Amino acid sequence: FLLFGFSLIYGLTGSIELHEISAHLAAHPPTPLLSVALVMVLVAFGFKAAAAPFHLWAPDVYEGAPVSSAALIASASKLAGLTLFVRLLWPGFGPGAGNVSTAASAPGWLAIVACLSAASLVLGNFAALAQSNLRRLLAYSAIAHAGVMLLGVIAAGDVGNGPLFYYVFTYGIATVGAFGVIAVIERTSPCQRITDLAGLYRRSPLLTGCLLIYILSLAGIPPLAGFFGKFTVFAAALKLGGLAGPAGWLALLAIALSAVALYYYLVMLKQALVVAPADPASAPVPVPVDAAIVLVFTALLLVLLGLFPSVVLRIF
Repeated sequence: FLLFGFSLIYGLTGSIELHEISAHLAAHPPTPLLSVALVMVLVAFGFKAAAAPFHLWAPDVYEGAPVSSAALIASASKLAGLTLFVRLLWPGFGPGAGNVSTAASAPGWLAIVACLSAASLVLGNFAALAQSNLRRLLAYSAIAHAGVMLLGVIAAGDVGNGPLFYYVFTYGIATVGAFGVIAVIERTSPCQRITDLAGLYRRSPLLTGCLLIYILSLAGIPPLAGFFGKFTVFAAALKLGGLAGPAGWLALLAIALSAVALYYYLVMLKQALVVAPADPASAPVPVPVDAAIVLVFTALLLVLLGLFPSVVLRIF
């Protein structure tokens, strides 16, 4: 899809330089073939970001892949894909973006991205509620987070890439940390179902404390980095036109569904912090020194980036 879309764009504009493509789109009226090309590119974008309705691969891959591979796909791969497409969509296809800041929005690829964002937010959050498998829950959570990231893509044309990249960066750290906890537990016992976390506070206080920070950051609880990630993206979206247009409605939808996300995140923490282990005589979970250093470092990083978000935002 991506290559076919790129081929059509090259055929329409005669260039592979982003500034020349942008100049051509600004000088010529949009054509149906251009719409087909942009839709193909956005399909590939949605697949890369695990955005609904192109998300179907994500839960199976998160569940079946080795922990390290699942963590890489959920963090670095998503960051790379969003970086690529923000740099592609706005500098190259900016004239065909349209407008979603007012109720009378103009047609363009922004409207498609807004639909992908809304679908990802709704499907990801509500599907996560039905999950009993820990990795599949994280997968549907990632789909919901992709919806927020797409909201950041929409806002990037006016406020820049800072809010989006801060959000993706902090989300990636929290996700890698959560998978790291799973990996350490799986060295000695199964950790596939949410109930496998039961009694973790007795088996490993260190893993429990780190998991608490990761999950609360993913849920967007202050003063952790995840809260300020969501705050900056929502604020950027509301700057486009307040609540008068689709971007504002989308921000309100994302804020409302954050409450749904908080529920299934707290289900995980309830198992780790409150529920007693199934076997009262279960052995402690040994944590290798190198794993402990990485987990503690990433957890502290989420706290520090939450207290000093400008450290990352200033870069962009």
